Amino acid sequence: MARVSFLGLGTMGYPMAGHLVKAGHEVTVYNRTSLKAKTWVQEFKGRYADTPASAALDADFVISCVGNDDNLRSVTVGFDGAFQTLKPNSIFIDHSTVSAALSQELSREAGQRSFDFLDAPVSGGQSGAEKGSLSVMVGGDEKAVEKSKPIISSYSQSCVHIGPSGSGQITKMVNQICIAGILQGLAEGLNFAKSLGLDATKVLAAISQGAAGSWQMNNRGMTMAQSQFNFGFAVDWMRKDLGICLHEARQQGVSLPITALIDQFYAELQNMGHGRSDTSSLIVRLEALSKSK
Repeated sequence: MARVSFLGLGTMGYPMAGHLVKAGHEVTVYNRTSLKAKTWVQEFKGRYADTPASAALDADFVISCVGNDDNLRSVTVGFDGAFQTLKPNSIFIDHSTVSAALSQELSREAGQRSFDFLDAPVSGGQSGAEKGSLSVMVGGDEKAVEKSKPIISSYSQSCVHIGPSGSGQITKMVNQICIAGILQGLAEGLNFAKSLGLDATKVLAAISQGAAGSWQMNNRGMTMAQSQFNFGFAVDWMRKDLGICLHEARQQGVSLPITALIDQFYAELQNMGHGRSDTSSLIVRLEALSKSK
């Protein structure tokens, strides 16, 4: 059993922290909205802390899963941040999706304070967090990663050490680039089928086991055909993630033409009131265009 602190009990963090308790670890939680943390404590019987610094006291591992760069900076090096109280030889595991530059900065700061920082973004969405079947991509010191795997395995089905600090975040960028392209292709295909009078259910049954098949098709194809988008990974969050991808690409001189285009499609969805809809709602934009002609 390890002493673990979890910072950030959002859609992903809440069930992830719960899996740690189920795995037998002693868990202390912090959330910016204290009521959410207290509700979690009532459900899972862990401990509540009112600041990241107090949560990190005496912890072997501190885990974060927050929204963006500013949120992560706040819970680490901000006022009452966890870095103030983390003990030497402990490990900070960040599951947020943030910039590689911030991860590298925090890794250097952690090294100066004699503990390790791992950038370890996740893939699998809300469903993966609830089932404990997330995929984790990790950047940082290899020995620290090996020490952390028993903790990470509480809520994941795979954990791959990619390379040095920042590598995990760059891999998550690759993940989001690929997802955006696949979803746009799926949206175009289904909209094309429906526009030409085909039964989308039969089309999916015909192609899902062939070369066109994908996780997105198997898990989102039918809901897209049925116009169901009130679940999963929100458009607002995907736009944040694609913004990170596009910024990194500009910094490195790498071209992401399809990603940039789909990012603008998501911006249109936000303007249509679909900011909180699942990312598969790309088909809504296409259907609206079809109706307008």
